[in-house]
Amino acid sequence: MKSQIPNEGQNSHSTVEVKSETIIEAPKVETSVTKPEASAEPKISAFSLSSIRKKKELEASAKSYVKPSSVLPTEEFTETEMLVEWNKYAQRLGDKGLKIMQSLLLINDPTLDGTVITLELPNEGSKLDFESQINGLLGHLKGHLHNHDITIQVKVNETIETKRSFNDQDRYNRLLEINPNIELLRSTFGLDLHT
Repeated sequence: MKSQIPNEGQNSHSTVEVKSETIIEAPKVETSVTKPEASAEPKISAFSLSSIRKKKELEASAKSYVKPSSVLPTEEFTETEMLVEWNKYAQRLGDKGLKIMQSLLLINDPTLDGTVITLELPNEGSKLDFESQINGLLGHLKGHLHNHDITIQVKVNETIETKRSFNDQDRYNRLLEINPNIELLRSTFGLDLHT
């Protein structure tokens, strides 16, 4: 839209362009916020004893729900399959930096009797450390072996004897215990321990 406005004091006319804009407003959608209806129970402060009681009741009711065992898988598995998953879990713990738990898992090979896995540990301290992390191991084994009847039993055997070799004869006797064919090798080549 153009309009001409005469300037006072000048004989010339100047042209000024004026643009008009049309504003179209979108229809407003009104959202209604509904307030929760007041319940029959009085509102409980978060810092009161009754709120603590309510919280404990809620936690107890959440814990009381157990998934029916008829739904959980109970497939058969071998001791070899169990050991493979056991070692995979130990390796994963080592990668995460949990070296103590990894060494506890690898200190002894567990034995399998049905669905009961038995692990022998050298002392009570090791047993306590192991039992603090047992839920993660059980979850891994149950999930990867597809059997939710698996349980782990920990035995403490503090009478594990370690023999140390002090001289050549003791070392030779220890190697002879491990492999009796060492005597055949020694006699065949005429080897002597005092050289």
